Amino acid sequence: MIRLITQSLGGEAYLNFEGNEFGHPEWLDFPRIGNNESYHYARRQFNLIKDDLLRYKFLYKFDKAMNITETKYGWLNFDPAYVSLKHDGDKIIVYERNNKLFIFNFHPTQSYTDYRVGVEKSGCYKIVLNSDREEFGGHNRIDEEKSEFFTTDFSWNNRKNFIQVYIPSRCAIVLALKDEILSK
Repeated sequence: MIRLITQSLGGEAYLNFEGNEFGHPEWLDFPRIGNNESYHYARRQFNLIKDDLLRYKFLYKFDKAMNITETKYGWLNFDPAYVSLKHDGDKIIVYERNNKLFIFNFHPTQSYTDYRVGVEKSGCYKIVLNSDREEFGGHNRIDEEKSEFFTTDFSWNNRKNFIQVYIPSRCAIVLALKDEILSK
C-alpha cells in the first residue's frame, strides 16, 4: 500500500532501486572505510522471490501489477492528485488523479461496507488494481468481477458525485471509469 500511495500521490515518476522491488531482509552497505572496505553487505538477494517460505514474492508481484496498471491507465505524467478525504479515525485516504480513484484503508482491523467517497466524474467505476488479491498475499475479500460502482449525482467531499464502496482493512483499490477500461 505504501508503494502505491508513494507512486500515485508522490509526483511524476516512481523511482525504485534494483532489488528493492521485492524488499530486502538486510541492510545494504557498500565498501567504505567505516566497514573496512567489506563487500559482505554489498549484495542483492534476488533469490528471495523464489523462496515459497518467504513473502517477498507478493511484494514483487504487487510492484509488477502496480507498474503495469500505471502503464495501461496512466497517472504519473498528469496533474497532481486531488485529495478529497483524509479521515484519521477511519484511517481512510481518498484521492483522484487523471480520473482514477484511489481508496486506501490503513485501519488494522476495521473494514467498511458502503463507504461513501466523492468523485468528480460521473459514470460507472470498476476496480483496476486491488491490493487484497490472493496473488499479492491478500485475503481476496473483494469480488472484482461483480464490483461496479455507479455515481450518485450529489456533492460529497467537495466533489460533484459520490460512490459507495466496500473497502476492507489494510487494503487499497484503484478504480477507473468503465468506459476507459473497455477502450484499453
